[in-house]
Amino acid sequence: MRFLLKLLVFSILLPSCVKPVQSQLPNIVIIYADDMGYGDLNCQNPDSKIPTPHLDQLAADGMRFTDGHSSSGVCSPSRYALLTGKYHWRTRHGIVGSFGASFFKDDDVTLSQILKDNGYTTACIGKWHLGWDWEFEQEPSYEVMQWGKLREVYGPEDIDWSKPIKGGPLDKGFDYYFGDGTINFPPYVWVENDRTLSIPNELMTPENIGFQTKEGAWEFRPGPRVKDWNPYEVLPTLTEKTVEWIEMQDKERPFFLYFALPSPHAPIIPNDEFDGQSEAGAYGDFMVQTDWVAGQVLQTLKDKGLDENTIVVFSSDNGTEAYAWKRAVEYDHFSMGDFRGLKRDVWEGGHHVPFIIKWPGKIKAGAVSNEVISQVDIMATIATIAGVELAEDVAPDSYNFLPVLLAQPHKTPYREATIHNTRASKWGIRIGDWLYINSNTGGHRDMPADFKALRGYTDFDTEGLLFNMKKDPEQRVNLYEKYPERVEEMHKELQRYRGGMAINNRK
Repeated sequence: MRFLLKLLVFSILLPSCVKPVQSQLPNIVIIYADDMGYGDLNCQNPDSKIPTPHLDQLAADGMRFTDGHSSSGVCSPSRYALLTGKYHWRTRHGIVGSFGASFFKDDDVTLSQILKDNGYTTACIGKWHLGWDWEFEQEPSYEVMQWGKLREVYGPEDIDWSKPIKGGPLDKGFDYYFGDGTINFPPYVWVENDRTLSIPNELMTPENIGFQTKEGAWEFRPGPRVKDWNPYEVLPTLTEKTVEWIEMQDKERPFFLYFALPSPHAPIIPNDEFDGQSEAGAYGDFMVQTDWVAGQVLQTLKDKGLDENTIVVFSSDNGTEAYAWKRAVEYDHFSMGDFRGLKRDVWEGGHHVPFIIKWPGKIKAGAVSNEVISQVDIMATIATIAGVELAEDVAPDSYNFLPVLLAQPHKTPYREATIHNTRASKWGIRIGDWLYINSNTGGHRDMPADFKALRGYTDFDTEGLLFNMKKDPEQRVNLYEKYPERVEEMHKELQRYRGGMAINNRK
């Protein structure tokens, strides 16, 4: 009876539906890129050197958000926020390290859990990077020198590989998981559901990877791997598994697929058939492959006859990595678009990401929205579409932006405020057109001199920063001293958000 009532709510929200039955609930697919910049999507960068025809078509078929944001400037926190509807900083700031425990708190409720509890088949394929609770036999037994530091490292014999791995996707509402965990973190082995498919039998170190990257560094952390582990097989294998999983789905039961790509994150390792497919070096070619992978998912949905009843969300966990500075100078391709900063930064380029949603028959094709939205909003929005009423303490930061998607009358700006943060030391708050940062810089590292000169950036020396993002999206004109009352107001509002749970939008 409770489920039928939820479906009734769904039918009221979407009046064009006929008498609701479970099979009419839309399928949901989230394709989550890794370290993809706003300017890497060709259709929103007129000077792009990278073709992205499949993602451009997705945007043409759905709604593209010009002001969409990840919760953090790094990956684990943004993934947590997307799946919980809760800002990452309410739990922690940093990424999950090698063999790190689960990012989630015991009382966290995930998008996958609420959908599974309401009739959806759920799957996570690809990069998890939200921790597992591994069974350790002993303390790390190796020491490896990396990045000028001697690190304690777990070896194959330090882990009990015979036991199920707790705390992962299956404990967070997913019926199925397949992936390598995180491409540049151990263990280097395939994991299916809650077990490794083989037992790692050797130690990967910076000296014995056995392959060459095509741009940049490997970024691998040392740790256990299976013999002959080939990182170039990761993205193709994940793509094949995703296609296979979609093909197995029953049209009479809705499904939720969270496909978390390891690309275009370093290591930058496009497969050979994509070499030279862009004018932005190996990274550009890796982006071409990333676009191709998204195209494979979209084509499979169409071939299976599922595309007309499937919501597809595409976004990225944060902005582009530091290799983008050199890429801009050498190839004249700006992965961050016109935004200042990149991955890790509170500057706009750290969290202002590609954001596309397609829903045939509901979202007008080719729509473009300038509303500020955050990935934390996905939870409340999908819950509303699925007819699920969330408890007040679930997804506390998530706004239901269904009226924006359906072009229904709504207030603007739709969000009361949006918090930008990566580390505990720096914070930003966006309210309407205004952005306040409680530091004299939004960066967490120095910008290279050649890139700084190329863009004509200057530093600021005020205690904080204030920008009008509508007039100055590139964050060049600091209005901190011109509008002290607005600074004070926004600083207080930032402290209010940090001090307690915000009031979300359940309308």
